[in-house]
Amino acid sequence: MAEADQSADATTFIEFMLCALRDAISEAVATDQVTDQVATLIRAIGDGEPGSNELMKALGLTHRPTFRGNYLNPALKGDLIERTQPDSPRSPTQRYRLTRKGHRWLQRQAGV
Repeated sequence: MAEADQSADATTFIEFMLCALRDAISEAVATDQVTDQVATLIRAIGDGEPGSNELMKALGLTHRPTFRGNYLNPALKGDLIERTQPDSPRSPTQRYRLTRKGHRWLQRQAGV
């Protein structure tokens, strides 16, 4: 922004503000689209890195296809969680953690 002040050109400032607005809007849209199931999953993960069996137990689920279809896959597609081993999605030691976007969502829900 100092660059824009020195050159008396508002283009840099306008580009900066448009990018900031785009990011804020996309976060707001993503927050609105979080289902109850995904919200429950995000809260269950918190600051940890649980595996799928731990998550299913914490959520009280026994049917793996339901867990994948309603909880895990939507959270992964929404970039709210990520795999600890992205190159080995079917690894028996696969775990999950919140992304920066997931942490921000969780903080917003807590009123932080």
